[in-house]
Amino acid sequence: MTAATPAPVGPERSERAAGIVATARRIVEAEGPDALTMRRLGDEVGMRAPSLYKHFPGKRNVEAALVEDAFVEMGEELHAAAARRGHAGPVAAVLTAYRRLALANPHLYRLATGPDLPRDLLSPGLEAWAGEPFFLATGEPHVAQAMWAFAHGMAILEIEGRFVDDSDLDRTWRSGAEAFSRSARRAE
Repeated sequence: MTAATPAPVGPERSERAAGIVATARRIVEAEGPDALTMRRLGDEVGMRAPSLYKHFPGKRNVEAALVEDAFVEMGEELHAAAARRGHAGPVAAVLTAYRRLALANPHLYRLATGPDLPRDLLSPGLEAWAGEPFFLATGEPHVAQAMWAFAHGMAILEIEGRFVDDSDLDRTWRSGAEAFSRSARRAE
């Protein structure tokens, strides 16, 4: 198994900018990305919306900061999971951690994995680093990508309530983990 790369270092945030991002996160987690506006954010942090532009050029930049934080959190959790040597193995650990993070913060998850991902505003290498645990768990890039696609598809369908009521999603996640673990062993 390849060693993990160090986490990319993101931009420093002032205390005020960090407070703005924390408030934006509370809004997004409670009500979804559409509830986040610069006017609302300004009201919540006690400043006029135009003053926010001194810290962030626009809403897209605030969203990028939220995505950046989400990728850092996910990367840290998934790297820790990939390093686990429990009886279920790193594949199951990564999938379990991924599911837990996605379901715990569904609105933030949608923002970080949706079609409007602000890649151009993220720290270089952050997205790849956050996804690296899939490779660390499987040891094969195509299997890792397939495993991520499985995890994302399962997570977003579960968040959206798209499975039939009697679905045993725990069993489905375990079945995926078993299949990707077998595939990873064959790749070795």
